[in-house]
Amino acid sequence: MQGIQNKIYEIRGHKVMLDFDLAGLYEVETKALNLAVKRNLQRFPFDFMLQLTLEEWNNLSLQIKTSNSLRLQNETLKKGRGKHTKYLPYAFTEQGLAMLSGILNSEKAIAVNITIMRAFVMIRKYALTYHELSERLKKIEGKFTDVYEAINYLLNKDKVQEEQNSRKRIGFKKN
Repeated sequence: MQGIQNKIYEIRGHKVMLDFDLAGLYEVETKALNLAVKRNLQRFPFDFMLQLTLEEWNNLSLQIKTSNSLRLQNETLKKGRGKHTKYLPYAFTEQGLAMLSGILNSEKAIAVNITIMRAFVMIRKYALTYHELSERLKKIEGKFTDVYEAINYLLNKDKVQEEQNSRKRIGFKKN
């Protein structure tokens, strides 16, 4: 599940998965996946599937390379036809992935889609929980600012005292 969550990106305000990642999960070639989609294009409106722009792809591929840096350090360019993408990848939203399950009808595709849907649900739950928690903390902090200042003072009191004691004394000295 964690491996799938790492393949979910945010593009144009949508959580999406890329065609080549999906093809790898479904254990099919990217070309075969995209051909199946093109044969059923009416099932994939603009909010189900989008094609990345060159700028989006460059930004995203930099993120992907950074996260996979160990693998990429050992990778060399392969020669021959079909070894590198010449088309910008397609990105599928959660609804697009649900449509994919209708056109890819293998046992593997069904199992992978169930796992992907669960990953999207987990991400959504985490985002909602995080948002609710941060909203509650903001409300509490707004009501009790002096309490937070007192807690911070108590936590840092010893550190401040040490700093005061270690300072070089200036001024008049009593004999």
